[in-house]
Amino acid sequence: MIVTKFGGSSLADAAQFKKVKSILEMDSERKFVVPSAPGKRGPGDDKITDLLYAAHAAAKEKKPFKHLLERIKARYAEIAEELKIDIDLDGEFAEIEAALKSGIPSDYAASRGEYLNGKMLAKYLHMPFVDAKEVVRFTRDGHLMEEETNALISERLHNLAHAVVPGFYGADEDGSIHTFSRGGSDVSGALVARAVNADVYENWTDVTGFRMADPRIVPDAQFISTLTYRELRELSYMGATVLHEDAVFPVRKAGIPTNIRNTNDPKHPGTMIRANAGQNDHGHVITGIAGHKGFSIVSVEKDMMNAELGFGRRVLQAFEEYGISFEHLPTGIDTMCVVVHGKELEPHKEEVLARIQELVNPDTITVSDHLALIATVGRGMVRNFGTAARLFTAISAQGISIRTIDQGSSELNIIVGVDEVDFETAVKAIYDTFVRM
Repeated sequence: MIVTKFGGSSLADAAQFKKVKSILEMDSERKFVVPSAPGKRGPGDDKITDLLYAAHAAAKEKKPFKHLLERIKARYAEIAEELKIDIDLDGEFAEIEAALKSGIPSDYAASRGEYLNGKMLAKYLHMPFVDAKEVVRFTRDGHLMEEETNALISERLHNLAHAVVPGFYGADEDGSIHTFSRGGSDVSGALVARAVNADVYENWTDVTGFRMADPRIVPDAQFISTLTYRELRELSYMGATVLHEDAVFPVRKAGIPTNIRNTNDPKHPGTMIRANAGQNDHGHVITGIAGHKGFSIVSVEKDMMNAELGFGRRVLQAFEEYGISFEHLPTGIDTMCVVVHGKELEPHKEEVLARIQELVNPDTITVSDHLALIATVGRGMVRNFGTAARLFTAISAQGISIRTIDQGSSELNIIVGVDEVDFETAVKAIYDTFVRM
């Protein structure tokens, strides 16, 4: 059994709806469908969810918003007309308008894109429609109740051969709508896959799986055919945006593989993500490279700090007091470096430095901004002699200075810090060394 989730670009217009239907017909094991709201049809277009947020904001400020609902309604009407779907959404839009006038929270408004698209797709596919608010349960303060949700979905879908369950939202026990904050429809699809004990969770989008590096930096970067969930977490955390690891936690927990596929290239196998996998089938030591700009390093130096109990805790306390999370902690005998997001540090920089001075009385404190972090990730790196040496040589050969180095005990990744101006060159150098040579 296969659960399929289709993103907004996969359902942006009638032509995309037809592709979705064709994909479902290609494999009879594709039983349950989780749709997003219609996305952009091209440059300059609007996502339905963005229009709904705009309508809610206008209603909240007592400004006209009906014209925005009319644009949304026209978009659905256009899809229905081209697909010859006999569906009347007048009552739905009247209900949405009344709800917005009443001051309903934004989660309700945002969820209507998926809700209406789910109804439309169910009608087109001749499948039952299951409203997510009946099976995806949140607490009153908006936290997912995973086990309750799993039981509700399992019970509801148990006797259904097929169904459409819209993504992105659910409801608490009082019926108030709540939406997911990140990767919403991806989470919904994973919840459905876990509840029906699917063999595979297919996540259909507008890209053909993961690449070994950002194609904006390495245009011909190879596709990754197989990825582990641990590798996914490392790559996603460091900037790979195809799918966030948090969005598939239910299927990861259940041991269900996730297949990233391209709606516009359905014959391509995409990237399969599993709990465990063998060596990379492409024969390379690494699986992928990802990175981010915008970091800062706060370096704290003090002689004999390693003998001072609680030194590290007190340094981190200064950041915690101002709500700043640390990313990495490269350290030496007499030096402790705290890597943080520059945007988080900047508004509180002087206060944090003063607090560190007060808490640990260091010899010196220095701050370096405009740092980029690059993660080189791969299960093939484990106990592979010379990997770090090749990595550092590749970067130094380009005349780039490495500012920080961090390698976890799992040997799954090596993270290096370089100046932002050297970021793209460093990524290309790593790729060339491990993939092209």
